[in-house]
Amino acid sequence: MAEKTLYKYLDVNGGLAMLEHHNLQFTNATKFNDPFDCHPALFDYSNVPATPNNWPPADFLKEKGECDMTNLRNSTWICCLSKVYDSLLMWAYYNSHKGICLGLNIEAVLKCCQQMFLGMMPPYPLEVKYRDIHQKPDYFKDFSSWNDLLTTKAEEWRHEQEVRLIAKDPMWVRAGRDIPHELYEEEIVDGKEIRHYPQLTGECFESIYLGVNIYPKNKDEIIEAAKKLNPEIIIYQMTIDPEAFKLKEKQI
Repeated sequence: MAEKTLYKYLDVNGGLAMLEHHNLQFTNATKFNDPFDCHPALFDYSNVPATPNNWPPADFLKEKGECDMTNLRNSTWICCLSKVYDSLLMWAYYNSHKGICLGLNIEAVLKCCQQMFLGMMPPYPLEVKYRDIHQKPDYFKDFSSWNDLLTTKAEEWRHEQEVRLIAKDPMWVRAGRDIPHELYEEEIVDGKEIRHYPQLTGECFESIYLGVNIYPKNKDEIIEAAKKLNPEIIIYQMTIDPEAFKLKEKQI
C-alpha cells in the first residue's frame, strides 16, 4: 500500500473521544451499516469440484465453504479508514460537515497496534475493492485469499476510497474494550458486540481537518485536544472551492 497517511472521518463527539483517549476503534465485521459487508453470500459455492468416489460429498463441501466464510466474518474486527480527506459525501455523513477528519500516520498506527496485539493475526491494511456484487467469484476456483470476503463492497461505496485495518480475534493489552450502553444490563453479551480500542501515540496523529460548518466552540475544543496530544499536528480548515464543487483545505 503506497499511502503513508490515511484518514478517519468523525463527528465532533467521536473526534474528541479519539483525541482525548488517543485510540482507534475496531468493530466486528458483522456490525457494519451495509448488510452486504463481509457477507458470505459474496461467493458462489455451487461449483463444487469432483472428488474421488464423491467423498467428501458435494453438499458437505458447499456447506463447509459457507461455514468457513461465516466463521471468518464472525472472528474479524475492522477499522475503516479512507485514502482521501476531501470527499463531499464522507463529510456529509459526519454531522453535515460539522465534524472532523484525522490524518493518521499509518506506519506509526500499525506499530502501536501490533506491539499491543494478542490474538490470531495482528492488524494489517488492505484496500477495499468495489464491484457489482452479482459478479460473484467462484469459491472453489477464484478463491485465493479470505481477504476477498473482507474487502469487497458494492460500486456505490467507491467514493469512500476505503482502506481497512483487519485483525483476527483481537485482544489488545492495555487497550480499552467497549460494550454498547444498551447492552449493559444484559447478563450475557454477544462477543461480536464488543468494540476494541488499541491505544496510539501522539506521533500517529499527523493532521486534522475541520469541517466547513464546524461550530466555533467545537473547533476550539478539537484544536485544544489535538495540540495537547501532538504539539506538532498540522491543522486545516476545510473551505468550499468557489470555482468547482470541491472542498479545499487551508492551514491555520
